[in-house]
Amino acid sequence: MLNEDNRQTKRSYKRSGLAFGVLGAIIAVFLVTTVFQWKGISVSINTNEPTAQADELNLDDNPNAVTQAIDETSKAVVGVSNIQETRQGTQKAGTGSGVIYKKDGDQAFVVTNHHVVANSSELEVILSDGTKVKAELKGSDPLTDLAVLQIDSEHVEKVAEFANADDVEVGQTAIAIGNPLGMEFAGSATKGIVSGLDRSIPRDMNGDQQPDWQTQVIQTDAAINPGNSGGALINLKGEVIGINSMKIAKEEVEGIGFSIPMNVAKPVIKDLETNGQVERPYMGVSLQDVSQIPGSVLQRELNLPAEVTQGVLIQGVEQGSAAQKAGLSQYDVITEIEGNKVESLMSLREYLYNEAKVGDTVELTVYRDGEPMKTKLKLSSQ
Repeated sequence: MLNEDNRQTKRSYKRSGLAFGVLGAIIAVFLVTTVFQWKGISVSINTNEPTAQADELNLDDNPNAVTQAIDETSKAVVGVSNIQETRQGTQKAGTGSGVIYKKDGDQAFVVTNHHVVANSSELEVILSDGTKVKAELKGSDPLTDLAVLQIDSEHVEKVAEFANADDVEVGQTAIAIGNPLGMEFAGSATKGIVSGLDRSIPRDMNGDQQPDWQTQVIQTDAAINPGNSGGALINLKGEVIGINSMKIAKEEVEGIGFSIPMNVAKPVIKDLETNGQVERPYMGVSLQDVSQIPGSVLQRELNLPAEVTQGVLIQGVEQGSAAQKAGLSQYDVITEIEGNKVESLMSLREYLYNEAKVGDTVELTVYRDGEPMKTKLKLSSQ
């Protein structure tokens, strides 16, 4: 009898505990809702379908997101064949990738890399369905490694959308689409993440083994191989976040590729499409880094003080140029521009192209015959 009473008592406690638990949950929901409403936040519970905002936030959790993104953009990614005249006749010199970004009436426009189209005598674009169309080079820019082609839009089915560069974050999914190793593997896609933003990669523009420019790029571990150059790096919405450009190809390096971000690419693409070139400030001089000149020459030939070890030497001045009008001469050494030290040709270019505009007047500090002097130069267009 005692055992039976104990069992009834335990059941009574369990029922009471359950009741208090349910009551507590109701009170908690009521309190949270009341506080949110008091703070001016509306609470809405929809058990039927997720909101569009939630869909965007959970793209990485959607197993079909990558497939959908590739399907969204792949038809806008094309092959680009560089055809050159050789002693053996007309030959294909190489194949890269490109992205159709605009369709205007009977014309369409493709962005690719400068190095994909360099030294070409003819250019051919291969669409995603295999159709080959002749392409016209609208303009090319070695500094940013970008070029724009124009093709007939008759067979163009898809135009890629450019992403907002401000929305790109380290860690987000990145998908590279292109034609690695040629058209045999056309439309290949590789998946990784955005590994880094605002990377600066030194580039040798004239083959003297010295960096002439710093290219701003996105770093990704999505596989980028020869032939991918000029292709698209996209996000999970299928938007282009970068134009694939290069990779570090060393035995000890794995998964470091680079893509030109859209905040860099967009204005260059616009200039190339409309003007055929990028308008940048121009001085009208040929230059050499002082650091490349033997110290004995600097002191004996140029009479430079021993403490002047950096700057750029003017090797030549173009007739009628801004430099000639400013009174600059051969063998002058530029050490400052607008109070900023000129350590090399690269640092001078970075100031001119990033800080100055055509028409600006800049003050230069120049050493001539060992003596410093100031001169003002009005920047022109090339």
